[in-house]
Amino acid sequence: MSLEIGFLVFPRVQQLDLTGPCEVLASLKGASNHLVWKTLDPVSSSTGLRLSPTATFATCPPLDVLCIPGGVGINVLLEDARSSNSYGSRRNARAISRPSARARSLGAAGLLRGRRATTHWNAHDLLAHFGAIPTKGRVVRVGNLITAGGVTAGIDFGLALVAELAGQTEAETIQLALEYAPAPPFDSGTPETASANVLAVAKARLAALRQAREAIIARIAPG
Repeated sequence: MSLEIGFLVFPRVQQLDLTGPCEVLASLKGASNHLVWKTLDPVSSSTGLRLSPTATFATCPPLDVLCIPGGVGINVLLEDARSSNSYGSRRNARAISRPSARARSLGAAGLLRGRRATTHWNAHDLLAHFGAIPTKGRVVRVGNLITAGGVTAGIDFGLALVAELAGQTEAETIQLALEYAPAPPFDSGTPETASANVLAVAKARLAALRQAREAIIARIAPG
């Protein structure tokens, strides 16, 4: 099986949101991963890690899977017509996915209307502004559109996608090879399990980012 898998990479991308599913899908036999951006110039992730695109919108081969990660840089991407048109034009890919803030990016490209989708808990409700049906879940699939929750859910997304493409045995084999057996030291990974104090602190830290996205959505969201 030969698969061409593209990952949108952009300034201030959430590094783990990109590299988590990329690590999983790179383990799939016959898969070729491409980091796609406007140019081949290196970009810095939201934490400063430098990433080098391997293809541009113009040179990227036809893709079987297009993955759109999230991060602070999504704010700029939401109003970037060139980027939205590029992945919006790839509706015929076998899977169009977004491991986190990316769901809003897909919304800006008009790919979410009337479809169930999920994203990071701090912006889950914002999906409705793009005509999506906000749905709880680490991974949500509707047709060829797959969305996932925030950051670490990208690994779950990658494994779910492998199962779709190559079967559950292959997905489980990759999971074992990566020793992906989450056992976090604290049970604070979701708003439902975190304490009220921890949730308040997290919301305060993310408040400026959310406010910026709300302002952008007010400008661009359809209707």
